[in-house]
Amino acid sequence: MVSLFDLFKIGIGPSSSHTVGPMRAAGDFAATLPDDVARLRVTLYGSLAWTGKGHATDRAVMLGLAGLRPDTVEKTQADACIERATVEHLLCLNGKDIAFDPQTDVVFDYETPATFHPNTMQLDAFDAQDALLARQRVCSVGGGFVVAEEQLAQQTVPDEPPVPFDFVCARELLDLTRQTGLSIAEIVLANEVALRPGHEVTAHIDRIIAEMMGAAERGMHHEGVLPGKLAVRRRAPGLRKRLEADRFRNLRTAHEVMDWVSLFAIAVNEENAAGGRLVTAPTNGAAGVLPAVLRYYRTFCPDATKEGEQRFILTATAIGGLFKRNASISGAEVGCQGEVGVACSMAAGGLAAALGGGPEQIENAAEIGMEHHLGMTCDPVGGLVQIPCIERNAFGAVKAINAASLALRGDGSHHVSLDQVIATMKETGADMSSRYKETSQGGLAVCFPEC
Repeated sequence: MVSLFDLFKIGIGPSSSHTVGPMRAAGDFAATLPDDVARLRVTLYGSLAWTGKGHATDRAVMLGLAGLRPDTVEKTQADACIERATVEHLLCLNGKDIAFDPQTDVVFDYETPATFHPNTMQLDAFDAQDALLARQRVCSVGGGFVVAEEQLAQQTVPDEPPVPFDFVCARELLDLTRQTGLSIAEIVLANEVALRPGHEVTAHIDRIIAEMMGAAERGMHHEGVLPGKLAVRRRAPGLRKRLEADRFRNLRTAHEVMDWVSLFAIAVNEENAAGGRLVTAPTNGAAGVLPAVLRYYRTFCPDATKEGEQRFILTATAIGGLFKRNASISGAEVGCQGEVGVACSMAAGGLAAALGGGPEQIENAAEIGMEHHLGMTCDPVGGLVQIPCIERNAFGAVKAINAASLALRGDGSHHVSLDQVIATMKETGADMSSRYKETSQGGLAVCFPEC
């Protein structure tokens, strides 16, 4: 199973695969090193090299090597660490300063192919005589997940503790709901509490929701220009002000609610683009979809409850886990269909569950959500998680609400299953040229006008 503790990680922007994953990998590597390390080198391959600068991968690995974690690091800490490495060429490794020059010790290798996954990195540690002390090759496989390259090469799966309701596909999940009479959310909850105390599970769900709402709130009020060469001005504060002003008009448009949903999604992803704190859902690049739909449920659905929000997260966990287990949630592996598309599917199923939908309706909503994202490329302009990523989250959120609404108007019967859509997404991603998979070598990334 894919636990909600793994799927929903709290971290910093702008990318789960290019920022959170490399930061975690570097931190884990640093924690294993002996005291006589005198020099470190990190080499980035594939998509990590091609779009690493725009995704702050170099910054992330430095923070990780310095022992900072993506779920707890404060911006002032991060800025001080990077400035010290850049200006003084020093990095604090396990409490001891060592020489570190970002210009030479973080290598962007654009030539060597990444053999087993497009997001591959190599971490090397040397002693004072420049002898190699330790080496790790790690793949950041999306959503902040990191896997040793050796494990991918051998196609091995680590042993997992048993859970009462294991399922590998949506068909098996639906069968379990029929056999047990439990909802999808109840099945996921039973699996989670088999691994840890129930109060820890509930606390994590509540923290996920609080962090999601906090990111949206901060994004709606933070003004200014996003970092990077595109100089994109934040839109969320202006949108919020105009929508709030419209509250006092007698004539208001029927689609105003969708404008609010778009605002919530844009606010979260502008926070992500600025390197702020948020929740991978299932990735950073798609982190605005679920919070926007959850905020829609909380704000605009008259029967919304805290229990409904928890059902939303638990159900979304089941759907996201199916995509993670049977396809991919990495834009570098399958394009943006694996990020915004999966987020839309998760949010659609989660909303259907929160609104009282049955298992078949939930599965139908998730299927609709992905079906209309199939083939979506990942082509960030300038290698930044800004254009078209931010707006794509707004559209993904609106599609998720539409998908849930359509499914709830039906009885759950439909021709294309969620399992078939997941398999199609995986096949489509495999057929897609690498130019359209987070390398910024195709699509909008190369069609951006110069004037």
